[in-house]
Formats: sequence, C-alpha cells, structure tokens
Amino acid sequence: MAKQVPKVKLNTGFEIPIFGLGTWKSKAGEVEQAVKDAIDIGYRHIDCAHVYGNEKEVGAALKAKLVDGTIKREDIFITSKLWNTYHRPDLVEKNLRITLNDLGLDYLDLYLIHWPCGYKEEGETFPFDAAGKMQFSEVDYLDTWKALEELVRKKLVRSIGLSNFNKAQITRILAEGSIPPAVLQIECHPYLNQTNLIEFAKSKGIAVTAYSPLGSPDRPWAKPGDPQLLEDPKLKELATKYNKTPAQVLLRYQIDRGVITIPKSVTKSRILQNISIFDFKLSADDIAYLNTFDCNGRLCALAAAYGHKYHPFEHDDY
Repeated sequence: MAKQVPKVKLNTGFEIPIFGLGTWKSKAGEVEQAVKDAIDIGYRHIDCAHVYGNEKEVGAALKAKLVDGTIKREDIFITSKLWNTYHRPDLVEKNLRITLNDLGLDYLDLYLIHWPCGYKEEGETFPFDAAGKMQFSEVDYLDTWKALEELVRKKLVRSIGLSNFNKAQITRILAEGSIPPAVLQIECHPYLNQTNLIEFAKSKGIAVTAYSPLGSPDRPWAKPGDPQLLEDPKLKELATKYNKTPAQVLLRYQIDRGVITIPKSVTKSRILQNISIFDFKLSADDIAYLNTFDCNGRLCALAAAYGHKYHPFEHDDY
C-alpha cells in the first residue's frame, strides 16, 4: 500500500506522502494501536501536534514499528506543531524538544506554527482567566517564525510551515522571513473548499495539507442539527456512482486537487478504507460539482481567540 501513495516534492527538496494519518482527537489508549495499524497497512505519514496530548503514545507506536523492522526512520514522515503558548522565540525550541522527546525522535520532517495567534506563556495549555476569557500573548508570529528557522539550521527539523494562517499572514512571512514555508495546513472539505487559498499557496511554491477532510463529524463543539458532510445526499449519490464510500470520495477529492490529506481514525477497518482510494479518480466535472457544495462552512474557527490581533479568520478575505 505504501508504494501506491504518491509523494509531493516540497520546496525544501524533501518529499511528503500525499496521504497520512491524522491524530487530532485520538484518545489516550487508542492512538498507539491506531498508529501501529496504520503503519502496518502502509501509511508513511503521521500528523501530530503537542496540543493533542497524545504524542507519547504516537512515539510508543513509532518505536515498536522501528524496533520490529516494519519501518526505518527515513521511511516515515512525521509532522508536529508548535502550540500557541510557546510563540515567544525563547520557548520555541523548548516546545519542539518536548515533542521530540515524546515521539522518541531526533528530528521532525515538518514543524508547523499551529495558529498565528499566541496565548499567554508559561502556564496552562489553555490559559483562560477567571472570567473564562483566553489570555493572549502579544508575540508577533514573524518572530516565532524566525525561531523556527533556527530549528532548521540546527537540523532539528527538516522543513517548516504554517497552519491556519491567512493570505495576508503568509504573504508577510514570505516577505520578511529567510526560509519560505514548505507547507500550509488548513481546514478543507467541500463545505469549505479553500480554492483561492490553495491556488495562492501553490503559486508561492507552498504545498497544502487538508485537515478535517471528512468534515470533522466528531468535533467536540458540534451541536445537534449541524450539517453533517458525510450525510449529504448529493455526496452519497456521487459515492454510489463510483462504488465508493462518501468518505473515500471526499479523500479522493483532495488527492485529485493535488492537496495532501490526513484523515483521523482509530478504527483499523476505517484506516484501511481511507487509504484505499488509489484505484479510482474523480472526473473534472465531479470535482467542480463538489466545489459547488461550498458554503463557507468553517468548522474549526478557534473561537477562544476571537479578538486577537492575529486571529486568521477575522482579518482577511481568505
């Protein structure tokens, strides 16, 4: 299966598998087995983050698969993300080293700034005040970026990139940084197809990764009655046409647009089903049809950071 998954060449010269396993919301006690199953099935790209709180379990799975010879370190692409409370430049390497220690690795293949807006440092992961309001950091994300560039120079990370940044913020990083972002990771699915931002990023040589490609049906803040992308009758009809599941059509949609995708699952049968998408392609007409589902349906808006001067979705057109 690993041989079937195409790779995307990054502007750093390294390659990233176009398909990987996401680990957001993967619970303790489940994610270690999920990562082991994924590697056995043929996944060679695992997407992690410090804030997910499960990198030690991911590390245990990686160690097991390295020890039993299923993979060598160079066979697997590992991404992680700098959390919002570590934006101050002197804390950036500290957060990376926590991640490296948890994952049991000497280097990361890709390290992203998780969000452009920082939170109050050296306290809780989610530093709410007594009134329940998030306490912000004033650190400029450009200074955070320059600290990530140092990690590349120290060979602690091979490539660096951005997550949840808007066009204006990416443009500023490109203009004022010394290393261009290799990857932009964004929420992306037919209800939020991100066509303009994807085209912009690619025009600057930045690869794009889609998170929540299935519409994040298990997001913790989902309310009864919220639209469920996987239940959309138009999507189900398209899936029937291709004799595939709705999830497989959504994942193939990203692949056919040249977008890296990282669906999360802890269920072995679904982990296998998700990667079983390299035996068909969507027609150009059907990709265009899926694009018409767009309703600016953002599911991950980081509401706790509304009012932050660097909130990415309050201050930009895309």
